[in-house]
Amino acid sequence: MGTGRIFSNMAFKLFLSVLAGWFAGRFVNENVISIILPLKHVLGQVIFFLVPIIIFGFVTPSVTRMKKNASKILGISLLLAYVSSVFAAVFAIFAGYGSISLFDLQSSPATEKLPEMIFRLDIPPLMSVMSALALALTVGLAVVWTKSEKIENLLYQFQDIVTSMVNKILIPVLPFFVLFNFSILSYEGTVNSQLPFFAVFIIITVLCNVLWVALNYLVAGLYSRKNPWQVLKYYGPVILTALGTQSSAASLGVAIEAAKKSDILDDNVRGFAIPFFANIHFCGSVLNIVFLVIVISQVLYGSVPSIDTLALFTLLLGIFAIGAPGLPGGTVVASLGLIQVVLGFDETATALLLSIFALQDSFGTANNITSDGALTLILSSYSSRKKSSAV
Repeated sequence: MGTGRIFSNMAFKLFLSVLAGWFAGRFVNENVISIILPLKHVLGQVIFFLVPIIIFGFVTPSVTRMKKNASKILGISLLLAYVSSVFAAVFAIFAGYGSISLFDLQSSPATEKLPEMIFRLDIPPLMSVMSALALALTVGLAVVWTKSEKIENLLYQFQDIVTSMVNKILIPVLPFFVLFNFSILSYEGTVNSQLPFFAVFIIITVLCNVLWVALNYLVAGLYSRKNPWQVLKYYGPVILTALGTQSSAASLGVAIEAAKKSDILDDNVRGFAIPFFANIHFCGSVLNIVFLVIVISQVLYGSVPSIDTLALFTLLLGIFAIGAPGLPGGTVVASLGLIQVVLGFDETATALLLSIFALQDSFGTANNITSDGALTLILSSYSSRKKSSAV
């Protein structure tokens, strides 16, 4: 990877933002922090203003695309993607609870008091997160029921507009939001003592992603009664592409070519499933989000979310993941509002989540796109059995 590509990589930008913010917070005085506070607040307001728009812009077109569900394969594919994401979240809950018990993590009280903001600009979102989700589902279903092709096309165009907003507004401001937030956290002394633990937890999430890929292919092999290695062995270039781009969409072309080399995948199913799963199946990203919210909640709030809260969060996150964009950090961006509403994360916790998530998002993306091959193997076997029973 050339120097230019390294500096344009979002994970690298956010890593620099974390370091710069941490060092700045240790040396700046109260006057500088009083300027950083409103800047961070304004950027946070912009980000969270966009969240309901992002939810509607991505979830609604995803619902309308289900109009083609005359084929059972589409319905089974959606179910597989959702179940895979939910079980990945359950796996992350066990891993998170287990990891937390291994370390003496206590919430870190602030050692410095923050000054008052010199100005404050509030930008309220157009609607709440749950209202945006409910509106997306009802509008999407109504378009399907009424077969409103013009509205459907408008929704696809609106999705392109929202994608542009993510790329042109949200992604560029994230490094600055993280920089300002870590400056404040470092100035307060809130996370300084916990930074070594976060490095350990990043390694744990990487291992969890590797284990989840292996488990996916094990289940696929058991269901299909075929050797899953005949699919997985071709995914080396796909994994490398995912690690370098942090994008399932950017890795799609390589994944299609890799899947073509496997002779145990049904040609017709493979041609549909690989691109489809690349846009709706983000089990690795879901795993990382759930694991990290548990850790961050313990560090900042002194306790982990309750099981019933995590259960609700998991079930809703599976829906959000299906509608998330296949962009770097797309799943966590789409779920920001959900993280705030269900888990009660404030701007500080959200910024910390964004930062740490980005640092290991490449491995989540590799999990996403590689696990697509396992789901495609399951789908191929299901299709073959249906054909055999129809004869």
